[in-house]
Amino acid sequence: MKQNKYDDNDFFESYGKMPRSIDGLNSAGEWSVLQKMLPDFLNKNVLDLGCGYGWHCIYAKQQGAKNVTGVDLSKKMIDKAIENSKKLAINYIQTAIEDINFKSEEFDIVISSLAFHYLKDLKPVFNKINKTLKKGGSFIFSMEHPSFTSKPEQDWFLDKDGNRIHWPIDNYQDEGERKTHFLGHEVIKYHRTLETIINTVIKSGFDIQEISEPKPSELVLKKYPEMKDEMRRPIFIIISAIKNN
Repeated sequence: MKQNKYDDNDFFESYGKMPRSIDGLNSAGEWSVLQKMLPDFLNKNVLDLGCGYGWHCIYAKQQGAKNVTGVDLSKKMIDKAIENSKKLAINYIQTAIEDINFKSEEFDIVISSLAFHYLKDLKPVFNKINKTLKKGGSFIFSMEHPSFTSKPEQDWFLDKDGNRIHWPIDNYQDEGERKTHFLGHEVIKYHRTLETIINTVIKSGFDIQEISEPKPSELVLKKYPEMKDEMRRPIFIIISAIKNN
């Protein structure tokens, strides 16, 4: 069974209190970088995998996308996305990312934000994405950075006074499942090396265009000064690629 923590009432309620849940993309630390890596959406067919609250679907539609489809395993997420985009023609589908089954060359753009670190095996998913993209189509995704996923604790080393000393990296080459805690709940994530992530993209039939290890923008840091420590290590990686011919 695929992991679906977001339909847990307590977990979903806690997630709803995060800045990106309340204020949308402008309060997402990586958005200022991701936005610049996105292609032109005008008249394009767009697929968002792990669409969550629907923020990226809404953005694509506002940028002139012809058709937008959002996929998420969580019913609560889908319901929230529908609520957020009720004035826009967006198609939402409740299903696991691993189970998508779209037509060949159905989409011009596939995006995914912070979902792939929950997937046990990226290769079959990337192969499906390649199949459903038109030739020359764009594939842009973000996920937790390997420096963040290597240790299941996903937390800082502290001194005796509780000050953050450094961010630990350990068992980096040991890929696989990590039982970590997020929003007060045990969550299963999957650690992969940077090498594995990049090579999986390439071997799935994509040409990588750009890679980013984003940091919060000055605007976000001003609004949320507690994010200052996000400058000390990468928490996300973003990859932009194109389906090769």
